[in-house]
Amino acid sequence: MRLAKLISQRGLASRRKAEEMIAAGLVMVNGEVAVITTPVDPEHDAVTVRGKPLPGEPAKKYYLLNKPRGYITTRSDPQGRQSVLELIGGLPVRVEPVGRLDYDTEGALLLTNDGIMAHRLTHPSRGVAKVYVAKVDGHPTPEDLAAIEFGLPLDDGKTAPAKARFLGSVGDYARVQITVTEGRNRLIRRMMAYLGHHVVELRRESFAGVELAGLSLGETRELGEIEVARLREQAGTAV
Repeated sequence: MRLAKLISQRGLASRRKAEEMIAAGLVMVNGEVAVITTPVDPEHDAVTVRGKPLPGEPAKKYYLLNKPRGYITTRSDPQGRQSVLELIGGLPVRVEPVGRLDYDTEGALLLTNDGIMAHRLTHPSRGVAKVYVAKVDGHPTPEDLAAIEFGLPLDDGKTAPAKARFLGSVGDYARVQITVTEGRNRLIRRMMAYLGHHVVELRRESFAGVELAGLSLGETRELGEIEVARLREQAGTAV
């Protein structure tokens, strides 16, 4: 394992900061000053940072954030936009978002320090369900919904079959629930644009079966044991 990745996993710093500490000579492996390329075996190598032993592996934690619009899901942004990680400063462990949620989309975003589960839940082969509710201009027809369920020919390939349900309309706008198993960039917005409907608002109601369940915008809650067990089953990491 790369040394910077191990330091990051143990919650001491981001991978970039860990690389800076290694370059500054603050990290030692088996009594020798480490370099960026020093390989490390967490099971057998003794690692110290600033003279102190590397902390043990933290317990796996799983959270759900109701992401507001206007936040990115990465740690930094060249444009200086706010990160969702600014909303979760009080958590006891360092976590990362599971996948991404667009800057102008709100709703269910999983956060965890379980990198293996996160990777598997976002891998295309798992087909994890993501449920969205879109407010669109115009009124999608039954033919539009059928086209979504069949698959749409977007510029990066045909979409996988999805589920679509009309939820009602008010004035010039309508609400549609769409369940997809892909993670393409701005997928829902591009699907609706193909059908001639601009998405005015978009909210992800659930990810991998974990639902917002009344969680207010910007709030975070820790997942329950049953929810975690279901995630592990979908990720193929169940014990």
